[in-house]
Formats: sequence, C-alpha cells, structure tokens
Amino acid sequence: MKVVISTFDIALLVAVGGLCAACGSDGPIEDPTAVRAYGFGPFEVAPGEEVDGDCVQISLNNDDYLFINAVELTTGPGFHHSNWLFVPEHVFAGDDGTYTCKDRNYNEATAGILGGVLFAQSTQAPHEIQAFPAGAVIRIPPRSKIVAQIHLLNPTDQPLTITPDIKLTPILESDVTKVLAGISFQNQALALPANMSSRFTVECDLRERHNVIFGRDPDFKIYYALAHYHDLATRLTLEAVTPDGDATTIYSTENNVGDVLGGPLDPLFDMTGYTRLRMSCDYTNPRAEVVRWGVGNQEMCVFLAFSDSPYVWGGGVNQEGEPQNPLLVGTTMTYTNPCVVIAGDASH
Repeated sequence: MKVVISTFDIALLVAVGGLCAACGSDGPIEDPTAVRAYGFGPFEVAPGEEVDGDCVQISLNNDDYLFINAVELTTGPGFHHSNWLFVPEHVFAGDDGTYTCKDRNYNEATAGILGGVLFAQSTQAPHEIQAFPAGAVIRIPPRSKIVAQIHLLNPTDQPLTITPDIKLTPILESDVTKVLAGISFQNQALALPANMSSRFTVECDLRERHNVIFGRDPDFKIYYALAHYHDLATRLTLEAVTPDGDATTIYSTENNVGDVLGGPLDPLFDMTGYTRLRMSCDYTNPRAEVVRWGVGNQEMCVFLAFSDSPYVWGGGVNQEGEPQNPLLVGTTMTYTNPCVVIAGDASH
C-alpha cells in the first residue's frame, strides 16, 4: 500500500510575544528571537503500513543567520523516526512539502556535508525537545531550508492521521557563546545471533585527523547526545578512550523505544586527554533468525552528539556487512569492527 500525503501546508506561526516586537513607520519589525513553528503533512498511514522513502522540505526564508538554541518536534503515534538537517536553498531543488527522496537524489551524507545536522528524533518518540545551555547554538546560514527523511510505521489495526510540527527557537547573535556542530557515528555491521544476547562495538580514533586539522589532540566539549536503535536493543554506550586504553562513559541509555533517547550532558564532557570514541550497542534477540541492519523488524546502532568543535565528526561502519572479531563473553556474543573517521569544516 502507498501512503497518502495531502498538499503540504507550511505556516510560520506567531510565537510567545508575537512576531512584532516593535513597529516602526516602515511596518512591523520581526522579533529575531520569536519561535519559528512549521507544520508539515498531514500523513495518512494505513494499518500495518510502513513508509521509509519519503522526505520533507521546509524553506526557512531567512535573509540572515539563525542561531538555534532549541528544537521541538511534535509528531504522534506512527511517526517512527526522522533526521533533520539544514542545507542551502538550491540543494535538492524542488518545492516545499513531502516528496520521494530518490527523486531529488537526497541522502543524509550529502546534506551533512553541504549543510549540517539540526535534530534527530528518538525512535517513535511522539514529542521531543532538543535544548542546549544558554548561549549554545546551531548556526544556520542565510537562505537555508531544513530537510528530513521520514520513517512512518503504523503497527496498529486502525488507520492513523499524523499532523506533525517542528519548532525552532533562535537567540540573538550577541547572546551566542558557543556554536555547536554534529558528531554522528553508526555501525551497519549488525548480525544479531538468534536466541541470544549480543554486543557490537566500533572504536573511532580521532587523534590523527584532529592533529592534521588543528595541530593538537582532541580538546572539544560534548554538549548533547542521542541514541538511535529499534525494539531489540537494550543499551547504547558511548565512551571516550585515552591513548593508554582507559575508558570513561560519556553517555549511556537503557531507555525503551518510544522514550526520549537523548539529552544534554551535565556536566559537559571534555575530550581533552582522550583520543578515541567507542560506541557499543547491546541487543537481545529472542527470534529464531539473525537480525541485521535495516528498517522494519531489523535493527540500527547510531549515535548523534553536538560538540563545540568547529568541525563535524562522523563515520563508523557506513556500509552493511558482516560483524568481525566474534568473541563469546559469558552468554553474550561480542563483535568489534574497524572505524572510518570523517571530518568536515562546519563553518558557513
């Protein structure tokens, strides 16, 4: 079955205090700190239907930089997951609204290179706020739009109508103290053995690339972290590792799918003295078959974070493949795969 999507209707809503902070002889003066709220959809999802090839585009129509301190996404049941990025207006050219991703050659890697990460939704979370400390922002360049690949899933026996919206909270440039950029690693080398527990680890060495770029070891701070996995996952752990192999946990979650799987780090995590990031995803597979990377009843292992590094960091295992180095530890089968590290300048 095919999802039915109505004509896209986007509106910039009046936020707290209104858009008119002051009015002069030439007309209204827009409040640069007013919340920008955008509706999209609606989406009609039939019982048992899953849709994962559609994208959403929202033009921000911003003539100046936007300094975004918080993002709020409200969806509802059936809106399984979405990753939101910002890109220049001319990229993935076409009208605002919902479209088939492949028709515009959309992919997240290209969006991340040409723009940056804005927000990632926790799996099946119907409402989520990504808020940074006062003064910390994501900087969006003039004439940008936000784009997302959306994943809809209706596990019920009743049709669902979803009317989501996303809200961006900007602050004044004079109030900005830190500009943040994304860190995102994934491990697509998943093969959860049947009827047992398993752990999949990828360890990523940032030292070489950081030294090439900055002439020193990593010294940035991590402000926010979020995990993405599906129903069989029991935990995602992100650790910082020293050159001697000592590890400290940055972030760990045991929340279930449907819960918010991310949040601000308090205190901030300082990477000074650490050179590697280690991500581990734990699963329990009660099924009689192996579960691999993918949508639907398959699994994922992804983390997103925001740091004050002027560079975007990413990588991991970015192609589906076999897990390596199997080792049975107690009753858990463990695997470790090598990591590819990608870094790009986040300044715009």
